[in-house]
Amino acid sequence: MARALHIYMASMKFIYSTAADALKPALLTTLLMFGTPMALAKSQSVSHEAWGELLADYVTTAPDGINRVDYAALKESGSDRDALNTYIGQYADLDMQSLSRNEQFAAWVNLYNAVTVRYIVNKYPVSTIKPWYSAGPWKDIEVTADGEQVTLHEIEHEILRKQWPDDPRLHYAINCASIGCPNLRLEPWRAEGLDDTLDEAARNYVNHPRGVSPQSRGLQVSSIYKWFEDDFGGSEDAVIEHLLTYADDDLAGRIRNKADIRDYEYDWSLNGTGQ
Repeated sequence: MARALHIYMASMKFIYSTAADALKPALLTTLLMFGTPMALAKSQSVSHEAWGELLADYVTTAPDGINRVDYAALKESGSDRDALNTYIGQYADLDMQSLSRNEQFAAWVNLYNAVTVRYIVNKYPVSTIKPWYSAGPWKDIEVTADGEQVTLHEIEHEILRKQWPDDPRLHYAINCASIGCPNLRLEPWRAEGLDDTLDEAARNYVNHPRGVSPQSRGLQVSSIYKWFEDDFGGSEDAVIEHLLTYADDDLAGRIRNKADIRDYEYDWSLNGTGQ
């Protein structure tokens, strides 16, 4: 009986091995043509439609020119919070390298902004994303994107700033849920017309007092231009040239009359409608 069982098991092992060997060439061909199973599972497109609907419903431009977010209303809407989570969730298996450069930029920026909004909604009510005693939460806020776990800090500094090192306009695209930050747009960032949209965002910020405000003793400018001075040319003179590129005629004249930066300011108050 034992000998018969041994012969049966050996026979089955031979049959299985032979079948597996026969399948190996086909399997290898499939992998070479289409990549690994992980690559096959990755999505090669991302839709920003749901994010656009949320922006349309919950972001408005206040009389002071600052876009405000109704975090309280979003927190109360379970369906829209689910929609936000679903939008963010599609990034988990998104193959970023399959997208064009402009598509990648738009995707990373939209993800950064959406995750920031979700973070505030989950914490709400709060008066700021960054209390005075805190270095900020950006290294602790994680999201899965392109098959990896990344933080908001990494998206900004390791991805956007490193992959687009020659374009300081990226700083006008990401929003940190604060009054001092460039506006959260009323619609998603998109690959189409990206260059023009970045110029528009730069003009909107530079020509608002929180971007640059000529004072009696010189220029008061956003702390963004101090924190990221290297991105804006590496010197105060280069920062001023950048400001002049996007300032309207009246502001440009006032900047030239006070062509020294005397102060840096930034308002960390929450950009909420209830603030």
